[in-house]
Amino acid sequence: MTKPIIWVHGDCLSPYNPALQEYPDAPAIWVWDEALIEEWQLSLKRLTFIYECLLELPVVIRRGDVVQEIVAFAQEQKADLVVTVDSPSPRFDDICNQIERSIKLEVLEVEPFFDYDGYIDLKRFSRYWKVAQNYVFE
Repeated sequence: MTKPIIWVHGDCLSPYNPALQEYPDAPAIWVWDEALIEEWQLSLKRLTFIYECLLELPVVIRRGDVVQEIVAFAQEQKADLVVTVDSPSPRFDDICNQIERSIKLEVLEVEPFFDYDGYIDLKRFSRYWKVAQNYVFE
C-alpha cells in the first residue's frame, strides 16, 4: 500500500489543490524556497500573503533547500511517494528530477487558468496578469 506525502508549492496554494483533494489524509509540506526568495527578491507583503494562505492549509511549514526538506519529511513520515501538482515554474522540473533520485514522485495535472504557450514573467503577479487578462476576459 502506498503511503504518500503532499508537496504544496507556490503555484497551487489552495485548499482545492488536487493533491490535497486526492490524498486528504496524507501529511503535507510547504518549503520556503530560500534560493527562490533571494532570486526573486520577494517583498515582505508577498511573503505575508503566502504565509496567510499557508495558515489555511493542512501543511507543515519548513525552510531551506526544497529537495532536502521534502525528502527528509518523506523519510520522517515513512512515505514512499511524494505527490504534487504541475507548475510552469522553470525550477519545478529540476526540483522534481532531484526528488525522484530519492523517492517516487507523482505530479498531478492542474487545469490551466488560461491556455498560453509563450513566456510569462512569474516573478511579479502584475506581469503575469498583464498577459493573463487578455486570455481570461476574451
